[in-house]
Amino acid sequence: MNLLDEIKKQFSSGSNLMKIIYINSAVFLLLAVVKIITFLLQVPGLSDKILGFLAVPAAFDDLLRKPWTILTYMFLHEGFLHLLFNMLWLYWFSTIFLHYFNHKKLLNLYIMGGLAGAILYIISFNLFPAFSEVIHVSIAMGASASVMAIVVATAAYVPNYQVRMFLIGTVPIKYIAIGILLLTSVFDFSVNTGGKIAHLGGALMGFVYAGRLRKGTDIGSWVSSIIDYFVTLFRPRKEMKVTYRRPVSDYDYNKSKADNQKQLDRILEKISKGGYESLSKEEKELLFKESNKKN
Repeated sequence: MNLLDEIKKQFSSGSNLMKIIYINSAVFLLLAVVKIITFLLQVPGLSDKILGFLAVPAAFDDLLRKPWTILTYMFLHEGFLHLLFNMLWLYWFSTIFLHYFNHKKLLNLYIMGGLAGAILYIISFNLFPAFSEVIHVSIAMGASASVMAIVVATAAYVPNYQVRMFLIGTVPIKYIAIGILLLTSVFDFSVNTGGKIAHLGGALMGFVYAGRLRKGTDIGSWVSSIIDYFVTLFRPRKEMKVTYRRPVSDYDYNKSKADNQKQLDRILEKISKGGYESLSKEEKELLFKESNKKN
């Protein structure tokens, strides 16, 4: 098995958490390869075009031309540290989240957190005058909104869950979530403002999602329904095996019955001469089948 086959096997058999990490990592690596090719072949702007194709734009008119970006942006990272910290926070908090919920709910929340972040980012850039001069050149990318949704949802659902931290000791998870939210989404708001707004959108979705889960409702079930539909749609269907049997004629039936009776008569004659133990295994099985038919 080559490396590609091994990766495919690991991806297909992996959990939703690992699939999310694989997809984010694969997109980052592909973009890195494109940058190398761009440098070697001296094709300027190729990686920027790919970023523009996958990142979500702030301007409504650009979004209408690239509606898929509201989904693709949440799997796109340009910087390694951006990817690394997002995947680490995702893994740590998802591990706790999965103590209480299944992988489908995790994927639902990841997608919905990303959508909420993108929507709040787009609305804010079109609403507030502070962004009027940069709206047509602004794009957002990264899994931060999705990760923030999982961080906040986990902390909101089990706020007193104890987490052991290096040099600090055990800390309730709610304080860790608050610290992450303040550091990444509130402090120094003028830097990477679009990203911070998206974080807040994801955090809001996580809080609402956890609250609805407490009441027994998964508001993200529609996400898994859509995913299941497309998975079923594109899954290869097993070919139906059709076996054709020629109808048995009266002649063939009577001949088979006569041959079977001759064999049965021979077995009975053998029993009368040498007893039942003189029969072979095949002869015993045939006698047993015939006796069951008569019963």
